[in-house]
Amino acid sequence: MFTHPLTTWAVDHPWPTAAITAATLAITAALGWLIVHALRQLSLPPGSVVIAGLGAAVCTAYSGDTSWRFAEHRLGMSDADERLAMFAAGELALLACAAMARANKAATSTDEGAGTAGVPGVLVWCITGIQVIPAFAESGFWGGIVRAAFGPVAAGLLWHLAMGLEIRVARPDALSTGLPATIGRELRERLLSRLGLAVRDRTAEQITRDRWTARAVDLAAALAHRQDRGFDWRTARLERRLDRAIGRAQVGASVEQRRALLQSLASRLHSRALPTLDLPSPWEMREPVSPPRPAPVVAYEQLRQMQPLDAVLTAASAHPDLGPDELRQVLFDHGVIVSETQVAIGLRASASAHPRALTGASAAAQPLFAVHATWDGNNAGDAPEDDTDAPDADADADHPDADADRALLPDARRVDQAHRARHHRPAGLRALQTGLRIGQPRAQRMRALLDEEATP
Repeated sequence: MFTHPLTTWAVDHPWPTAAITAATLAITAALGWLIVHALRQLSLPPGSVVIAGLGAAVCTAYSGDTSWRFAEHRLGMSDADERLAMFAAGELALLACAAMARANKAATSTDEGAGTAGVPGVLVWCITGIQVIPAFAESGFWGGIVRAAFGPVAAGLLWHLAMGLEIRVARPDALSTGLPATIGRELRERLLSRLGLAVRDRTAEQITRDRWTARAVDLAAALAHRQDRGFDWRTARLERRLDRAIGRAQVGASVEQRRALLQSLASRLHSRALPTLDLPSPWEMREPVSPPRPAPVVAYEQLRQMQPLDAVLTAASAHPDLGPDELRQVLFDHGVIVSETQVAIGLRASASAHPRALTGASAAAQPLFAVHATWDGNNAGDAPEDDTDAPDADADADHPDADADRALLPDARRVDQAHRARHHRPAGLRALQTGLRIGQPRAQRMRALLDEEATP
């Protein structure tokens, strides 16, 4: 034999043999360490996935034996080479679809969902169903059950578990988003709801209480509807059943149970009032109601939008007795920067003409933020168009008219009282002119009327 010369040479040359043996052991150890290190660096799937894959491969081979026999006996493939090339078409298609389904499931998985196998996952079960036919054709009914169960059916189940088990291990809380899994979860939830087990994490005692509480509500509602029919054996029977349900529900020993009973019973007894509720139509398009804006905010924004001279006129009409420096300080406090010259011009203009920047009710002796002002859109430098045909409203108002003066007297009295409360003296002609929007002759008549009222 070949080993005898090697043994003879090793005995005749001990030192070279020892060196070769030591080198061989060192190389073997180094290769073993490299192999172990490389295997540790690989991200191998979990052991359960590997075992499921091996089981699926064995079941696929079992199914392949059925396909080999079926190809010879039923498909007429007598040539061994032909059968060798064709018999495993279904098994290869099953393996390809399983691999694609696993890749699709891994690509679509998220932290909350396990992903879906997609079309390849459906094809796995279609191929499995078709491969059941050769099992029954080759082994009859009972033998076909064994061949189908341990062949294509077991292979399809194991491939299904193998392609989804790795994701389940990595993310246990992830839910499968496939159609069968979704239908299964929905049917399970509906069944639990039908059995009265929709609320989870309840003890058996609490489940019994809730069931008898619902029963007591039904009996109490039925008994309430029979109050107008008088007392008979049906009413007596309802009362006995209600007493029993109340005792089993233990509403007297639990505040929460009693509250649930009363609330459910109240909704049942007043259910007939539900159709008569006056509810707004959801089809009506309603504008959202905005809260009214405070007058100080409105006045502040209007002052900021005015020209400086118009702002001076507005402040002078609201504070007719302030001096130039005080008026300028008021405007400065409200965000309007004006010069001394502008204040002087505005005061002279307010003494001879009405400020065009305000329209509305009188504002004498009121704080600046209490003025409900509206800006008329004209710039301070634009002069109003002359209307020679229009009558002079101020001239008409200054003609003596006792009735008109008496009608204006309440406003004059209010302006005078506000002026007295603020300055501790009667309102002057200028204050009456500014507050009532009247000329000097009429202001003199109003002052005379006020003095007559003040005279005892």
